[in-house]
This record gives sequence, structure tokens and C-alpha cells, in this order.
Amino acid sequence: MAPSTPLLAVRGSEGFYMLNGPPSFTENTTLQRDFGKNCKVFTFSKDGSLFAWCNGEKVNIVNVANTELLHSFALPKAVCLEFSPKNNVLATWQTYTSAKDGTTGMPNLQLYNVKTGKCLKSFIQKKMQNWCPCWADNESICARIVNNEVHFFENNNFDTIANKLHLQKINDFVLSPGPQPSKVAVYVPGSKGGPSFVRLYQYPNFGGPQSALANKSFFKADKATMLWNNKATAVLVIASTEVDKTGASYYGEQTLHYIATNGESAVVQLSKNGPIYDVVWNPNSTEFCAVYGFMPAKATVFNLKCDPLFDFGTGPRNAAYYNSPGHILVLAGFGNLRGQMEVWDVKNYKLISKPVASDSTYFAWCPDGEHFVTATCAPRLRVGNGYKIWHYTGSLLHKYEVPPNAEIWQVSWQPFLDGTFPAKAVTYQAVPSELPSAELKAAEAYRPPALRNKPITSTKLHEEEPPQNMKPQPGNSDKPLSKTALKNQRKHEAKKAAKQEAKIGGSQESTPSPALPNVPRSTVPSVTSGDPEIDKKIKNLKKKLKAIEQLKDQASTGKQLEKNQLEKIQKEAALLQELEDLELGF
Repeated sequence: MAPSTPLLAVRGSEGFYMLNGPPSFTENTTLQRDFGKNCKVFTFSKDGSLFAWCNGEKVNIVNVANTELLHSFALPKAVCLEFSPKNNVLATWQTYTSAKDGTTGMPNLQLYNVKTGKCLKSFIQKKMQNWCPCWADNESICARIVNNEVHFFENNNFDTIANKLHLQKINDFVLSPGPQPSKVAVYVPGSKGGPSFVRLYQYPNFGGPQSALANKSFFKADKATMLWNNKATAVLVIASTEVDKTGASYYGEQTLHYIATNGESAVVQLSKNGPIYDVVWNPNSTEFCAVYGFMPAKATVFNLKCDPLFDFGTGPRNAAYYNSPGHILVLAGFGNLRGQMEVWDVKNYKLISKPVASDSTYFAWCPDGEHFVTATCAPRLRVGNGYKIWHYTGSLLHKYEVPPNAEIWQVSWQPFLDGTFPAKAVTYQAVPSELPSAELKAAEAYRPPALRNKPITSTKLHEEEPPQNMKPQPGNSDKPLSKTALKNQRKHEAKKAAKQEAKIGGSQESTPSPALPNVPRSTVPSVTSGDPEIDKKIKNLKKKLKAIEQLKDQASTGKQLEKNQLEKIQKEAALLQELEDLELGF
């Protein structure tokens, strides 16, 4: 039996409704549109069979297949909803408010039995961050952080704490996905000059540091993000500081660490300085992609040894997304970037398409692994709200823009269990579409009036680096080199010629030993006059000539030189003559 088409849930000022996924893109009439503007939150269950939302009066749970209303809970202020992995529990969270007399307020985190509708347990959870308890995939254990402890409950029995993991000043934890036994990664920030650390434990072995599967300590960490792979064999840790003390980055300072459950750990070496924008595991759990470095950012795929497998070069990007089978990767630049995307076949490392979704604030792959949605949502952007559904070959299949003064707040695909949609072979031919794909218009740089009637010269701030399979091979001169490349090539050839002349001159004046040609370059002595004063003069003259050469290059690109810089260029002939006289003297 073929899987059903995924639905797209949409919430905004026009109400809440469902859209049928590809290929129809029509509004789903089975679940009627709610035209109210008070829908604060919605969520699907992990397998997509259940759907819950809050309409400002109560929280409702429906069966997606037949739209049967299962339960309603009087929680008008609920702002967060989450189903447990096996759909046995619905967790709800409301903003915590203390009593008027200053005493402890009412519990604001409720756990409901989805089958019976009974409230299993209520907790006080003041912060929205990490509000939801974490379940193992089979719901054998559930955990939540309380002060300096992680409390574990078994088989959804929330009246008894089955185990505790106690660590002073514990800040965060993440349960592993996948089969039993479950593992847990915990992060403890450093204090009083000590290092921060991440430890991996296997439940329920929490008998101190010696019982940990792995331990990784590091400095420069105000917070840490921990990412398990699907097979629960390794964790990636993005350690970041709020402030970069060197002043090099507005975003603070980040480092990327790899920790495996077998005890191995490493710092992932990134080839470009700057922020780490995104790190994502391939669903196959054998590789991961990092987007990092000052703009234009680099993107690199690494293996489990933290060795780079493929370098995508540089570009305007700050996010990476694998599809569910893990054979297609999207590199995108959203937020304050222009919405350019690169769709890659990561098995063959070939570029499939380069669509553009300007002003996008949201991206998500469809569970079928072939389509994805981009959206512009409020409050990130309050104008031009809407969503677009694309095929990975770059074709825009569906587009919706809200009327003026209307907003979209949330869009989300109906999830399906892994393996529901089999992976299909990658195609490079764009699928047919009635909608034209957006093309990024090249923005013209401002030109002052004095330069508007003159030829346009290249004014790139950055030389973008191509992907490693598109870089010119050594000796391949089919494509014309850029000005910078030509300049570097001329310098390299000049240095090579000077070294060759020095070797020839040395061989004529002195009898070299037969082994000299095999001596490394660093050990070959440079030719000198024997007089330190003359050598110093020669060095200064060469330094001045080099500066003149740089000024001439700037003048050739159209830059207006100062008077004193022009005077330096005029002295070139005299400096060359002086240098020649000094060199001829010895």
C-alpha cells in the first residue's frame, strides 16, 4: 500500500488549516478550517497520526485520518505542546505565574494520557527553555532536569523517580534516539576558571565519572548544543561563548567537538575562522555537515574520524538540511541573507539546482524526501508572508502569499515514520511546473558621479572559493585567471627565477658540493655581499620597489592615488638603478 500524501499545516491571522501535499496542493476539507485568530500552537505526533492544537479556549486532539476528536482539555493559555514518541502522553506547557502573595504558583507543565484523557502528573516548570520532558523512542524511560539533577521515570509512571543523575550545576542533557539501552549526554559549564565538560552515560549506570562512556572537557563555553546521530554512537557538541574577547566576531566564539560512545573524542578542525552557523548529521549517522567561517561561509562534510570528505567551497549560506534518506543536501542562506539555496547530490557530490527563496525564515523537507517548503513567517518578518513548495530539482510547484496586513505564524509538514517513503534515484532534470522559479537579480553597486562614465572594474569584496571538484587542476589553463591569481602567479615566477639566478651565480663563483641540489630549499644560503650595511640597503630598496609595485596595481584597477603615492612611483627608475649598482658591486 502506497503511503498517503503528507499534509502541510498552516497557522496565521487567517486561521488554521491543512493543505494537501504534492502533487495537488489543495486545501484539505476533511479537517475544517478554523477561522479564529487565537490559535497559539499546534503539533503533530511523531508518526503523524495525531494532531493537537490550542485555539485560545482549549487544547484539542484529533485523529488525522478520520478527524475524530479524541480529547479536549481546558488549557486556554497553553503555548507549547508535544507528543511522546509512541503517542501515549501529551505534554502541555503554560507560562508560569506566581501567586499574588509571593507563594509558589500553580503547576504549569501537565502530562495527559492520550488514550484516557487523564492528567498523569503536573510539574512546576518556570522556564520555557527545555520545558518538555525527554522520552526514549520506546517510552521505557522519560527524563527531565530539576536543579542539579536529571530525574528519570520508567514506563510513564511519573509518581516514582526511578533514577537520578546528580551533577553540580548541570545545565542541559539530551537522551539518545534509537534502540535500547538508552544513553544520555550531559553538559556542565565551567566555574571559577575550570573547564566545561560533556559526559556520556548509559542508563542507568550513573556511578560517578568512572562510569561515564566518554568525557570531553573544553574551555571557552558559555553554552553548548549537543547533537546525537540516529544510531546513538556519537555526539557533536557546539561550544560557544557569548562574547569573542578577540573582537573578531559579533557572534561570539564557537568550537565544534566530536564525542563517541566508545570513548574517542576530538576537536573538529575547521579550515576557516569565524562563527559556526549550523551543524547537521546525515541520517545515515556516518557523516555530518558543518557551515562555518566569516562570510562567504564554507561548508564541509566530515566522516566519523573528523576528516573532511568534501569541501563545498564558500558562498552566502548559514544553514544545511539533509532529506530523510540522506542522499540530498540543501545549503541555504536565510535570515539576513538573500535566500540562495544549493541542492547537492551527496553520493556523487554533484550540484543539482540553485533555487532562490528570498526573505525566507523557515525551511523543512517533506517526509517524501523530494519536496521542501520555504516560508516567510511573523514575527521574524511581518511583511511579504507566505510559503512556497519546491521540488529538489529547483522547480517551484506551489506558492501562496497572504493578503496585505495578514500574517503567517507557523507551517509544518505532517511527519511519517522513517522508511515510509523509499529513497528514489536522484534526477538532475527539472520537473515540469506552471510557476516560474525566482531568479536572483544582481544588485548594482553604487557608483559615485565621477566614475559613472568610466569603464566598470571588478569590485568584489571576497573571492569566492569553488567546490573542491570544480577547482582548476594544476597545469589546467583553459580558463582565464583572475587579477589576483595572475598577480600571485607573477610573484611566484619571479621568486623562482631569482632563486635560479642565485643558484647559477653561486655555482660560477664557488665550487658547490655535489650534494647541494638535493639539500632542501630552506638550507640553501642566500647570496650576500659580505657587508651587512650593503645587505641592509639592498633589502630596503627591494621593500620600496615592492610597495611601488602594489601602488601600480591599485592604480591599474582605477583607484585614485594620493600625491605622495604618485611621487613614490616616479622614483622607481632611480631605485632600480641604485639596486643594480649595489648588486653589481659584489
